Amino acid sequence: MHGPGRIWGKRSTLAVGSVVAVTGLLLAGCGSKAGETEAVGTESCVDTSGPTIKVGSLNSLSGTMAISEVTVRDAIKLAVEEINANGGVLGKQIELIGEDGASEPTVFAEKAEKLISSDCVAAVFGGWTSSSRKAMLPVFEANNALLYYPVQYEGLESSPNIFYTGATTNQQIVPALDYLKERGVKSLYLVGSDYVFPQTANRIIKAYAEANGIEIKGEDYTPLGSTDFSTIVNKVRTADADAVFNTLNGDSNVAFFREYRNAGLTAEEMPVISVSIAEEEIGGIGVENIVGQLTAWNYYQTIDTPENKDFVAAYKKAYGENKPTSDPMEAAYVSVFLWKNTVEKAGSFDVDAVKEAADGVTFDAPEGLVTLDGDNHHITKTARIGEIRPDGLIYTVWESPGPIEPDPYLKSYPWAAGLSN
Repeated sequence: MHGPGRIWGKRSTLAVGSVVAVTGLLLAGCGSKAGETEAVGTESCVDTSGPTIKVGSLNSLSGTMAISEVTVRDAIKLAVEEINANGGVLGKQIELIGEDGASEPTVFAEKAEKLISSDCVAAVFGGWTSSSRKAMLPVFEANNALLYYPVQYEGLESSPNIFYTGATTNQQIVPALDYLKERGVKSLYLVGSDYVFPQTANRIIKAYAEANGIEIKGEDYTPLGSTDFSTIVNKVRTADADAVFNTLNGDSNVAFFREYRNAGLTAEEMPVISVSIAEEEIGGIGVENIVGQLTAWNYYQTIDTPENKDFVAAYKKAYGENKPTSDPMEAAYVSVFLWKNTVEKAGSFDVDAVKEAADGVTFDAPEGLVTLDGDNHHITKTARIGEIRPDGLIYTVWESPGPIEPDPYLKSYPWAAGLSN
């Protein structure tokens, strides 16, 4: 799904002004087409002459998003180690260069430029918030470099230089809404962090609600890192909606669910369905504050497949038996293997060759078989609704019959017409 007037540029050694372009892109809002940043046109600095090939990981190891992103970095490292132990990629060992995005979009853009232009990596794996992704997008397009983005997001985007291995909207948010509707939910309260993903997700939720007879009883946003939810939770309680749709990110979820429980609200009385809380966050929130609540993802540690059992065992062996696995880290792990498989299909580390070879590349992932769509650079994913249990794990209570084809612009949903304009 490539917009008109796209420029699929060549890689530059240094994309002049690409970081400056970040501010304009963030202010441009959601739903605009990517792929319109023109590259300068010089050759790539990636060195393929030796026994190693460099790749980058770019995750928030500090700041409000570190609660979620450190484990994503760990999963990337695990994938690299496993690939290296099995002979590497095209006979080369992977050298992983890590950077800290520090929970700041401008830092993500600066570190992306460094990894591409100074470290000369063949691909970068990382990002979490949509603000960080949108900050990095012009950097990767101007340099004709590759970013593998591992987190569910609001959709309404595709880029020739980004592969999206987390869910797009029709693979997470829409199935979550369908699930709630089928169980008789007729009203929702929307709570989210104040940035791109929650704002755009809630535009989509409100369009769905209008078409499906669901009343939106309230909508509140709070800055990333906020810890005072007394006013918002009081408004939620007063509104008396059938359910809450939660798009908070980072450690704000800790404060929100503690306040929710302190206010006497329960999963039985007014369930919360969350799209950014995974197993890793439950420990920080406190299982007693969130037990019985719902999540919408594509992967849980409790999935009963041989591939997932191997993944969970390997991760716990590397990082500790008490460390859970979760959807974003699994999607990051998967992204490294998808890059490997695409490079091997192309027979080259060249960016344009990798993009050309991407369509139809598969991987038997812990979440199930995933397949790359070479047109929109998303992957097929099985949607799952999970319930948080007293042991701190999430158990599937519903899943789609099979992998869902990605539809980032929601073109197959009449109620979504105009959302991408």
